[in-house]
Amino acid sequence: MSSIPALLRDRIAATPDAAAYLVPSDDGWTSLSWREVGERVRGLTLGLAALGAGPGTRVSILCSTRLEWVLTDLAVLSTGAATTTIYPSNTAAESAFVITDSGSTIVVAENDDQVAKLRSVQKELPDVTQVVVIDGAPADDGWVVTLDSLSTGASSDTARAEYDAMVDAIGEHDLATLIYTSGTTGRPKGVELTHDNWLYAADAVRKIELISEDDLHFLWLPLSHSFGKLLEVVMIDIGVATAIDGRLDRIADNLGALKPTIMAAAPRIFEKIHNTVASTVLREGGVKARIFAWARKTGVRVSKARRRGAAIPLTVRLEYGLADRLVFAKLRERFGGRIRYFISGSAPLDQDIAEFFDAAGLTILEGYGLTESSAGSFLNRPDSVRFGTVGPPFPGTRVRIADDGEILISGRGIMRGYHGLPEETAETLFDGWLHTGDIGELDQAGRLVITDRKKELIKTSGGKYVAPTYLEGRIKATCPYLSHVFIHGDRRNYVTALVTLDMEVVKPWAEAEGLPLDPEQLREHPRMRAEVESAVKQVNADQASYATVKKFAILAADFAVETGELTPSLKVKRKAVEERYGDTLDAFYT
Repeated sequence: MSSIPALLRDRIAATPDAAAYLVPSDDGWTSLSWREVGERVRGLTLGLAALGAGPGTRVSILCSTRLEWVLTDLAVLSTGAATTTIYPSNTAAESAFVITDSGSTIVVAENDDQVAKLRSVQKELPDVTQVVVIDGAPADDGWVVTLDSLSTGASSDTARAEYDAMVDAIGEHDLATLIYTSGTTGRPKGVELTHDNWLYAADAVRKIELISEDDLHFLWLPLSHSFGKLLEVVMIDIGVATAIDGRLDRIADNLGALKPTIMAAAPRIFEKIHNTVASTVLREGGVKARIFAWARKTGVRVSKARRRGAAIPLTVRLEYGLADRLVFAKLRERFGGRIRYFISGSAPLDQDIAEFFDAAGLTILEGYGLTESSAGSFLNRPDSVRFGTVGPPFPGTRVRIADDGEILISGRGIMRGYHGLPEETAETLFDGWLHTGDIGELDQAGRLVITDRKKELIKTSGGKYVAPTYLEGRIKATCPYLSHVFIHGDRRNYVTALVTLDMEVVKPWAEAEGLPLDPEQLREHPRMRAEVESAVKQVNADQASYATVKKFAILAADFAVETGELTPSLKVKRKAVEERYGDTLDAFYT
């Protein structure tokens, strides 16, 4: 196989009438077969080619996760061009940077709002000859045309031959995707990923037999992110039907209606579900709270025994059966009742949360990869899950731990380099190894344990190293009312924390307790501080003295993409937080 479009063509030939994608409609969900997908992609391919897309060119997609994102991406690739992804939440200036840095000449925008964003920086986009809008109107000046206007006259023998010739001309090492790193530090860098990079990742997933063509995959993750893009290619390779809807506020309803068997998510989603359930039970109190606590304890006990391969006594099995009927079955039903497992990536997953879901019969397979490694490099296998690890490497991926603990990766999935940045490429990719910037170790079974980011390890003024993400995850898992925890202490004499509240979870509890609902007032309330302090003390009890959190502050506002503290993939921008809340952090040490 030489390219992603060739992979799609083979899929259409193998299972033309099987369901490829399900999309929301007025009547529920509408299904498209692989044959129908092929026809739409072919039409868009010829339309984009007429606009100038082809080998050596780049087309940017500024759009949320929806069917048209996938169809456009496949059409761009079929012309021989490469797709540049832009998060729909990016500002006009951020979008302009990606478009100009990548050299994109065509931009596909989701709607009139995104077009207006581009219009505001049009003078900074002299090389953009055409904007194609998915849901919107064409412009009188000709700069904007509609996506529908491109898809005409693609069913003739001549059109089919023209399309096939373009696909046949694509080489496996041709550039397929430019994905700009989220930029937690410094300016974003364009990661160059080839067709072969993605084909390797899809082939690796197929080899570990993780997914079958009988599965139903629910996709809501940003396709602008490498994790979402990987899932797109994997499902084409295996021939899995994918339901697509990127609206976050529809996730719960969609799960209940679709009843999928597989879903991937960032840890924040699992944290939010866990915290909502836990806070609801705590608020109700009484018998329900005691039953929940007992069921959780029983379920985790059974989960650990299963993973050890230990025998489970009859009395414990009977207790678990009761716990399942009273608690866990109801939780599974929230997800449609058919989930075989979840896949978690892009950030660390707290072990307590992983064990809670596993106890409920909703196993989360945690994995690891970077944009620079085509998103997927390690994954726990369903038959050998070990929480606290990201599993063994994918087939064909090699791993090495450097003397300073840095994780090094090599294999077909590794990027070609950073676009236009030879020095940065040489610093990250040399001697055949990708230097990930993450610190970790391999256990006896070859599973990877990630300790922290190399550049984010805190070194106190006493010379002790502290892993902030570990403490952040533990505190969030202990207090269900928290949205984010930010650990601070580099070159300081002790560790401190900033915490933000998840108001969706906190509000029902605050109302029931007669507490103020205004975040500014609530954060200073003794009851709220007592809840956070209790969680901090509980986590501190298991830490070395130098790693304990000595002081904390509850912030009035949550971290957000719009305010600059989070990347579009929901990672915390540490420098941005330190700059914005510098006075608060400094006050900890006066």
